[in-house]
Amino acid sequence: MNPKTGTPRKIVVIGGGAAGFFTAITAAEADPAAEVTVYEKGNAFLTKVKISGGGRCNVTHACFDPAVLSKNYPRGSRELRGAFYEWQPQDTVAWFEARGVELKAEADGRMFPVTDRSQTIIDCFMKSARDAGVILKTGIALHELQAEPDGKFSLHLSNGETVRADKVCITSGSLKASPLTRAIESLGHYIEPLVPSLFAFNIPDHRLNDLAGLSVQDAGVKIIPKSPVQRGPVLITHRGLSGPAILRLSAWEARRFAEQDYAVEISVNWLGKTSAEELRETFSNNRMESGKSLVKNKVPAGLPRRLWERLLESAAIAPETQWSQLTKDRENALAHQLTDGRFEVKGKTTNKDEFVTCGGVRLKEIDFRRMESRIVPGLHFAGECLDIDGITGGYNFQAAWTGGRIAGLAMVD
Repeated sequence: MNPKTGTPRKIVVIGGGAAGFFTAITAAEADPAAEVTVYEKGNAFLTKVKISGGGRCNVTHACFDPAVLSKNYPRGSRELRGAFYEWQPQDTVAWFEARGVELKAEADGRMFPVTDRSQTIIDCFMKSARDAGVILKTGIALHELQAEPDGKFSLHLSNGETVRADKVCITSGSLKASPLTRAIESLGHYIEPLVPSLFAFNIPDHRLNDLAGLSVQDAGVKIIPKSPVQRGPVLITHRGLSGPAILRLSAWEARRFAEQDYAVEISVNWLGKTSAEELRETFSNNRMESGKSLVKNKVPAGLPRRLWERLLESAAIAPETQWSQLTKDRENALAHQLTDGRFEVKGKTTNKDEFVTCGGVRLKEIDFRRMESRIVPGLHFAGECLDIDGITGGYNFQAAWTGGRIAGLAMVD
């Protein structure tokens, strides 16, 4: 109820994705008298939820310390830290459990519904929205948004309708190629440049030919000449490299990749944190203890044999070479291939059907205590339309739940 007029609040949420539903449900449950409407420009709701996690929906991450959790966001880390003290993964798990949806944590911390079906999450949202009285409309886009002198908003929609609202929350997802950018900018907001964040690398390199499907569980990757090392699994694909470590590097260095048109040199340490010096010591021990053994038969732990043989070939070490015959220059070449292999990235590939964008509404223009515009009172934002993005592992959805929760409550207080 609007305390000034005594009439039911009219709240409009633009975007029927993860953040939009969480915002709308939160607002409607907090103020049952409010009229909460979600407008989705597409023909279906929660499409990104459906494809997330290979159709399983990576709901959140089992990290329950807000300070640690916030470190997984290349953009928005500082702002989200405080927000996570208001709503974090533990709260998300409890929210779903209260609605009959149990989540499970996998070894890497990713959390999924126990059904391993994204439809479970979609069904939960649809039921919760209907139970709360949220009005759901598809196939309707926002064309113009005007802040009126009386503090309300006029929304001009694609179906020719103009509606008035007390509060508006934009939860449209990525603003890349979105006509909403014009409407947002017309209200005085700045849109940080929009570029892809999570993507795999296209690498035409003979060392990777015919090895698609092989993976290394603990590798280190970085950009040359300098960038922080990202650790984790690396997967060889038909086009190049993917996997969590690659996706993390793409997220943290998203703008750098874009600036260089996705043509950069990277270094791969196939042995994780093992250094070239430590490796040479291992080679020396092998020479002393197993001098007559073939080098190719001593496969480093965690390295697929076929990749090991390909790296030996790249270091010009013949298949019949024994450890006692390994020369210094070949030893150095092999150490280089294993701990500092250089690869030329020539383009990117979207991570399956998923996509995350770096860029969006400038964060300093948002009060994260309410997810409200500092420029236009009553205008709220949540989700990926903001210049926030996390690494792979459920972090982007958690930012959507957190922002949606805070925005939903703020619009009815």
